[in-house]
Amino acid sequence: MERKEAVQKLQQLVGKELHELANEYGVTIYRNGKVNKGWAGHVFERFLELPINSAQSPNFGSWELKSIPLKTLKNGTLSFKETMAVTMIDPVNVCQKEFEDSHLLAFLKKAVIVARKVGETVDEPSYIHSIVELNLEGDLYNAVKADYDLVRNVLLEPAKGFNSLTGKMGVYIQPRTKGAGHGSTSRAFYARPKFLKEFINI
Repeated sequence: MERKEAVQKLQQLVGKELHELANEYGVTIYRNGKVNKGWAGHVFERFLELPINSAQSPNFGSWELKSIPLKTLKNGTLSFKETMAVTMIDPVNVCQKEFEDSHLLAFLKKAVIVARKVGETVDEPSYIHSIVELNLEGDLYNAVKADYDLVRNVLLEPAKGFNSLTGKMGVYIQPRTKGAGHGSTSRAFYARPKFLKEFINI
């Protein structure tokens, strides 16, 4: 399925409640007593009749599907609940590849984002807000390239390296710890709310 066809199909879900869709498509929200973290994305993949795939390449060959939660603030306005994980940082790969050939750009050029309004807990209703295609170009392209190059330069500098990467880095895209606990050694690229606001109108 090509990206444009997927986006058109996903538009049918705007305004629908995600728990009802999960039930319809047989997606479990809890697994072994814990929240199945990827349940929302699995609903959208089942809706599109596509295989669930977490490999480090766009889900469906030419594009990547992402789900991002939006929360309602006390004043009633919507805000991004969290940053969006983009792709893991493989230090060897990042050192070898310029931005133009990077996993990061491959994902951001091809991504389709499903934004959904969520409640305080996973059990509260969650409504699909909008479907957005990412198209990285112009000044934003250059700014994201600068964020990538910053990470790459830290990795290439012998006195710094992988452990020097911190979430404080990057204007639009940050490198930070991924995984449970403070002892996690893996890192990933995350899109900050400032980046997401360029595409998602909240």
